[in-house]
Amino acid sequence: MAHQARKRFGQNFLQDQNIINHIIGSAMINPSQNWVEIGAGQGALTAPLLEKVKHLDVVELDRDLVTLLERKFANYPNLKIHSGDALRFDFSSLAPAGEKLHIIGNLPYNISTPLMFHLLETTNCVADMLFMLQKEVVNRLCAEPSENAYGRLGVMTSYYCKAEWLFDVPPESFNPVPQVMSAIVRLVPHEKPPVQVDDVKMLTRVVADAFSQRRKTLRNSLGKLLDEDEIKALGIDSTLRAENVSLAEFALVSNAITRKAI
Repeated sequence: MAHQARKRFGQNFLQDQNIINHIIGSAMINPSQNWVEIGAGQGALTAPLLEKVKHLDVVELDRDLVTLLERKFANYPNLKIHSGDALRFDFSSLAPAGEKLHIIGNLPYNISTPLMFHLLETTNCVADMLFMLQKEVVNRLCAEPSENAYGRLGVMTSYYCKAEWLFDVPPESFNPVPQVMSAIVRLVPHEKPPVQVDDVKMLTRVVADAFSQRRKTLRNSLGKLLDEDEIKALGIDSTLRAENVSLAEFALVSNAITRKAI
């Protein structure tokens, strides 16, 4: 009996072979690399990956799909399947000593944003990530200041990674057919962060506070952390809204708060 997609897991299974080939081609796979697939589903990407990589770790939440994958790929010694929740999985545990991971996946729509934040915290052991996401999420990942999609996700992604929008994937490429367009994005962690930040946790808090009240100006949304004069002293217009503030400016604010506390 065929596996039925489950809404609670946000399952939409990729079935378009042309898109599958395009994704695998975009991954620029070297046979000596270690790869991780998140949300393998019925194995649409797993099958071609296993033919190309030295080792593949798969993280899959749906236990029925874990069983399906174990049966389908039982003859592949280079595959290890982990039954677990990607939101809580320690991806750094999969990185061999001295090597970095290459991560790929068709990420469930319902957890894509929190999963991206979780993955950004592990970029020290990641060489690159290639994901299929809802197009709206890819737009947010790649957005620049003053663009409508610019927000907390885009700011924090730009601190950790360079994001590249590769191509769109139409709804009819999936079963069941979703009501949204998808897109492929490549994320490459910076060797060195683009801005100097004293405390990344403080940067995360500043960005979250600013965008939690995105219609308010900085002097209002961040007033409990820095007053208007302190913001102005950094060369930043305190009447700006979060959507108009660059990563470099958020870093200045974060560092000023950290140094103020010392």
